[in-house]
Amino acid sequence: MLRVRYLACLAGAALLLAQPASAQEEAVCSPVVAKVPLERHLRQLSLDLLGRPPTYEEYQAAQAKGSIDVEDIRAMMTKDEFNARIRNYHRSLLRSNLSGSLNNNQNSRVTGNGITAAYGVAGNPAATLRGANSATCNSDIAQDQCLTAEQPDAHAAPLTERPRTKCHDDEGVPLAVSYDYDTNYYACTPLAPTTPEGTAKCSDLLSTSHPKHEYLFFCDQRGSGSSAGAFICEPDPEKATTRALTVKEMDGAKIKAFKHPNPDSKPALTELRRCTLDLELRSGLKGNYGVQRGCVLREGFVNKAAPYWATDKTPESVKVCAIDAQERTHNPWNMASCETSRFSTDRSCGCGVGMRRCETPAITAQDIRDVHSLRVAAFNDEPLRIAESVVQRDEPYFNILTTRRSFMNGTLSEYFRNQQGVGVFNVTTPAAQGAVPAVPYNDTEAWAEYTRDEGHAGVLTTPSYLYRFPTHRARVNHFYEAFLCKTFAPPPGASSPAPEDACNRENNLAVRCGCNYCHATIEPTGAHWGRYAERSAQFLAPDQFPRYDPKCRDCALNGDTNCGGECSQYIMQAYDGDGASSLGMLKTYLYRTADEEQNIEAGPALLVQKMLQSGDLERCTVRRIWTEFLGRPMTAEEQRMYLVPFAQDFARNGHRLKALIERVVTSDAYRRID
Repeated sequence: MLRVRYLACLAGAALLLAQPASAQEEAVCSPVVAKVPLERHLRQLSLDLLGRPPTYEEYQAAQAKGSIDVEDIRAMMTKDEFNARIRNYHRSLLRSNLSGSLNNNQNSRVTGNGITAAYGVAGNPAATLRGANSATCNSDIAQDQCLTAEQPDAHAAPLTERPRTKCHDDEGVPLAVSYDYDTNYYACTPLAPTTPEGTAKCSDLLSTSHPKHEYLFFCDQRGSGSSAGAFICEPDPEKATTRALTVKEMDGAKIKAFKHPNPDSKPALTELRRCTLDLELRSGLKGNYGVQRGCVLREGFVNKAAPYWATDKTPESVKVCAIDAQERTHNPWNMASCETSRFSTDRSCGCGVGMRRCETPAITAQDIRDVHSLRVAAFNDEPLRIAESVVQRDEPYFNILTTRRSFMNGTLSEYFRNQQGVGVFNVTTPAAQGAVPAVPYNDTEAWAEYTRDEGHAGVLTTPSYLYRFPTHRARVNHFYEAFLCKTFAPPPGASSPAPEDACNRENNLAVRCGCNYCHATIEPTGAHWGRYAERSAQFLAPDQFPRYDPKCRDCALNGDTNCGGECSQYIMQAYDGDGASSLGMLKTYLYRTADEEQNIEAGPALLVQKMLQSGDLERCTVRRIWTEFLGRPMTAEEQRMYLVPFAQDFARNGHRLKALIERVVTSDAYRRID
């Protein structure tokens, strides 16, 4: 009997070789396998296709029918749960999470709620704007009423070197309306009241008989109303830089500065002077404002229309710190741009129209959600929506890598239509402004379809992919891993040259000995993303970023590698002969052949076209779908039995993913009881 089975297997193998690939599955000699019972089969399909167990009604329908056929499977693949399943599959495949690739230092994040506390940028930029990290404005004094409002620091008059007649400088930049002493330099202790039942106020020190009269200028009146308090501030004795400031410089009977007794020893800190409302001018330049060390200078607030993140629980008019309420595109004094990350430290810029340059954390009382988290979630979801649309419409699956179609919810619509995210994201608007869908900001679940500009290629040019894989090499590596099931590794027995070999000093990794095993493929393939900047999602349009820029070359030859910040994408330093002859060239063109330059201009879509000719895309997709729905990779035997015929059927069926999934879940292997 064993001999008969052996001969039967040989005959089956001979028949297999003689038949076309589509018939190979049936011809392979395989053991007789038991199939799962109907109820278990239904549960298996429901969990795999819909991500949930069957309902009681679905069990009843299957039992009444007595079987589960192809039409039942196709019906499952029309459900919303299947679409969600496809999104989750691609979330894993694309590793769609750009959070770790973003450098959000929160410099554009405001604090406050707009009602009791004014919205204002109060992180690291506050050190430049107001004198101390986390310092915000005075929410009790309207900026335009700075001359008439009750002045908390009136006891320390005069508060300015020259009498003040307005609340803004000559270009409308807000001036300070109150000050506090910075506790990074001072130790401030509560002022004792003059009577047991009284409340201490700095104005008490105006009396020459007060025991603390000499500290009149260093009395800090903080807060307002019932929370108001007066504090005497002296250089902090617990800190090495300030404990040495023991010499008091007097203005009559009042201290006006604490000084170091031996300034010639060049200590880190020589003095701390009394605070006033006057801003300093850095380098003597108008508009280049700074704050005296040890002082926190606060501007007032203005009332503005509710910002873009407002909900129906947000008042129509909110308080905004006067600095952050500004809407300029340039510093009026030096014309420096406010449309870069520097805006948050420039006193003249502000958050822009509708607060578009700034973001807020969640404010529970107003049902306001964290802006940055919403943006990250939306960018992460975009490629999944593209993939879902291709599968849902039963289009060729590899359209997910080439289509210009994309989707935008309220978060992204607001972001692109109003040029938001300055200093956090660097994402080129994917379509002309008129083509960007208008979706209300808070409508985060509504995704509108639109067509991106030429050059876009499915998920491969989405911000999620470009940020998640921030270099050209990383983008190539993941494309090969996710869609070709290949990884880059040197061949067996490969070796590096001796350390003294000149080949080790070759800057072009595509030809450097040892590196070229992988980079001979990585470098020319990475050129397909050459028009997308690394570590961002900025598209380097040819009209704005030509292959060669003579201005950048001239700067490089003159030793100015910064060139006003305009040449960061260009070769500004030479490390070899090729680099020396390429000064002023867009970085992505360095070491490129003519064919590779065509890759740059054609973009990732050309790469997909090339890979479709090899059959690797089809075979990899079969292997991934198999692993996804069987919970394990193909065995060597299963690869021999299924891989080629499934890939060929996949191609014949127009690369429709639903057809491939159907083929996998109706295979013997799927229903086998191990």
